[in-house]
Amino acid sequence: MGRRPDASGAFTLVELLVVIGLIGILAALLMPALGKAKSRAQGIACLSNTRQLGYAWILYANDHEDRLAYNLEGKASRTNRNWVANVLTWGLDSDNTNTATITEASLGPYANRSLSIYRCPSDSVLSAEQRKEGWSGRVRSYSMNAMVGDAGALTSAGTNLNNPGYVQFFKMTTIPEPSHIFVFLDEHPDSIDDGYFLNQATKHEWHDLPASYHDGAAAFSFADGHALMRRWVVASTKAPAKPNAAPLPLYVSKTQLADFNWVTDRMSVYRAGNPPIYMP
Repeated sequence: MGRRPDASGAFTLVELLVVIGLIGILAALLMPALGKAKSRAQGIACLSNTRQLGYAWILYANDHEDRLAYNLEGKASRTNRNWVANVLTWGLDSDNTNTATITEASLGPYANRSLSIYRCPSDSVLSAEQRKEGWSGRVRSYSMNAMVGDAGALTSAGTNLNNPGYVQFFKMTTIPEPSHIFVFLDEHPDSIDDGYFLNQATKHEWHDLPASYHDGAAAFSFADGHALMRRWVVASTKAPAKPNAAPLPLYVSKTQLADFNWVTDRMSVYRAGNPPIYMP
């Protein structure tokens, strides 16, 4: 009677290599799908954040006799009467990580002092210096439309010195089409500094640049409470999300105005006798 073949069930080396190869192929096929699913989830969360900030902004106005939250520029924004009290940088300034600049600012109580809604889940952009310190991210990804709210000295005469031909909205009831005027957006990490998102409607240039974290799109919330994703169509609008990637001001040629016009058209309305130079 001959010897029986080995019935131990062990894999040969060739079989193991084949299995490992198949696992690698399956992983390569699944990774893009998993990446897209994660990106979609982050986009949904970002959209929810801007919507919640918009609700907090509306609650603030309801509690302050219709007056909108302060929206101050630059160093003047470092006060708790502003909607946020920080100016972000690529250095080690405390504003980048100090959560009190959010929770103790004017919108903080109306947002339940929630820190997460002030930061896009796709935004973990840091400078090399900040990463070296072990930071995981800065405290804020969103900014407010410069034409919404009291901007202090810039609007003391009733109009915004940056856009004098357009209406500055101080009260909710002065916004003629709340569904058309945006309040919050996620801003490009290299553009974001204060919470005051400014573009001058009569110039062919980005002063502040919207983000494009979500497959080339940015989240916006509007004065009526709704939010949407806007996908950019001009390549220069979609600067990489990293330090020193958006040299500003960024000139926009006449043939590349689609994104710029979309934003500025939803920034404000022009004052009587001052029609806009560029239409969307």
